[in-house]
Amino acid sequence: MSATEHRFDQIASRPQDGIPFQRDAVTTIYERSVTGRRAFAAPPLDVPERPLDELIPAHLRRTTPAALPEVSEPEIVRHYNRLSKRNFDLDTGFYPLGSCTMKHNPKLHERVAGLPGNARLHPLQDPQRAQGALELMWNLQQSLGEIAGLPHVSLQPSAGSHGELAGLLLTRAYHEDRGGPRRTKVLTPDTAHGTNPATVTMAGYDVVKVGTNPDGGVDVDDLRSKADEQVACLMLTNPNTLGVFDANIEEIASIVHGVGATLYYDGANLNAIMGITRPGDMGFDIVHFNLHKSFTQPHGGGGPGAGPIAVSERIEPYLPKPQVVKREDGAFDLDEDRSKSIGKLRGFQGNYGVFVRSYAYIRSLGSEGLREASEVAVLNANYLLALLRREGVAEYLPAAFDRICMHEFVLSGAPMKRDLGLRTLDLAKRLLDHGVHPPTVYFPLLVDEALLLEPTETETKETLDHFAAVIAEILREAKADPEIARNAPYTTPVRRLDEAGAAKNPVIRQPL
Repeated sequence: MSATEHRFDQIASRPQDGIPFQRDAVTTIYERSVTGRRAFAAPPLDVPERPLDELIPAHLRRTTPAALPEVSEPEIVRHYNRLSKRNFDLDTGFYPLGSCTMKHNPKLHERVAGLPGNARLHPLQDPQRAQGALELMWNLQQSLGEIAGLPHVSLQPSAGSHGELAGLLLTRAYHEDRGGPRRTKVLTPDTAHGTNPATVTMAGYDVVKVGTNPDGGVDVDDLRSKADEQVACLMLTNPNTLGVFDANIEEIASIVHGVGATLYYDGANLNAIMGITRPGDMGFDIVHFNLHKSFTQPHGGGGPGAGPIAVSERIEPYLPKPQVVKREDGAFDLDEDRSKSIGKLRGFQGNYGVFVRSYAYIRSLGSEGLREASEVAVLNANYLLALLRREGVAEYLPAAFDRICMHEFVLSGAPMKRDLGLRTLDLAKRLLDHGVHPPTVYFPLLVDEALLLEPTETETKETLDHFAAVIAEILREAKADPEIARNAPYTTPVRRLDEAGAAKNPVIRQPL
């Protein structure tokens, strides 16, 4: 065994930063199944038994039993308890995932969403018997409209990407209603979120990329050269994915509106400006919110989410139906009578539990609290950026754009790769051994070896100090022996995965 291999064995065998190393294999609940075991015994039937034919038509009944796991109650509890302890989440530690706000979700909001009147309300309940829920939704619409600076809101979209699609469908309906030549193009900056060009294609438009200027904003000259009467919309995030607020936004809006196009605001970065400035005041026509980011709805694992949209007066006629409205007599209702609507985007009215949590967040903070949340988010990001410079990290991880940032910032790992032979991915994996979830890596694409960090307003100064010290320690370690980081992580239940291979060739460990 070489000296380096011996050191790896020592590292892999000892706990680091209080995290025990787990050698036991990860098994699925199906692999724990034993025929005949039960976790639940139904009580004796105390009502008349009805023939199966009366309950389920023959053509809808299974011909073979469902392949369900057969395990005892303790095994179920132990299995999911073990899995929960292997997860890394916001309750575990720092989660600076840039471009995707991952901040603390107040536990009070979970209790409110779990109240019987909220959690057990049937989605097909008659509006007359769901006045409390409709009132909450209507008030949430009013609040979001005020935050966006746009008067009309639909809560239907179920995610940010769904809100994007709704925005482009509204844009298409708006242009078709006005008549004139068919518009075929949508402009997206090269700093756009990955969902933007995908949404453009789904909506039936062609993607046209717009360049970035040296300050990290939209290249206005490039925008002007590509903005013509074939353009339906410009999709923009401000501040953008680089953590840069575009000071040219009024000129950008003027160029886009000058060719008759709409201006769409991707609300993924709204956490930087809530209560400080409003997209509607910048000239945007359509805004989507990520309630599962900016407004503390837990997210990850596929949902649930919510991506409401706010729009200007000229876009309002095309909003999805039904709309939650307040009648003249003060009662709340669902308005189906919308002749120009783009139709229904999903079943029922959206993920109602998300609305409850987000409304609780807005009401508990108020306008001043929302503003303070954004101010502290921006402060934390700039403090962390300055701290990393002070720790000497900038020699190997310089800021991609050396200016005051908003709620997040991008570092370039190109010098680290050149001088230490360490990739951004290696640094990210080594962070796990220190109890820190890695930031976003290799995005945005225009930054070589990118590392995108968003500390959020819910993190303390001590947490940010620790993170900067960990980054500096990993770089010092890499100077002496870069192989340690190249083979990290060591303290996680499984070692480094072939992530690209896993995405292309999934392993299914569940009976069909």
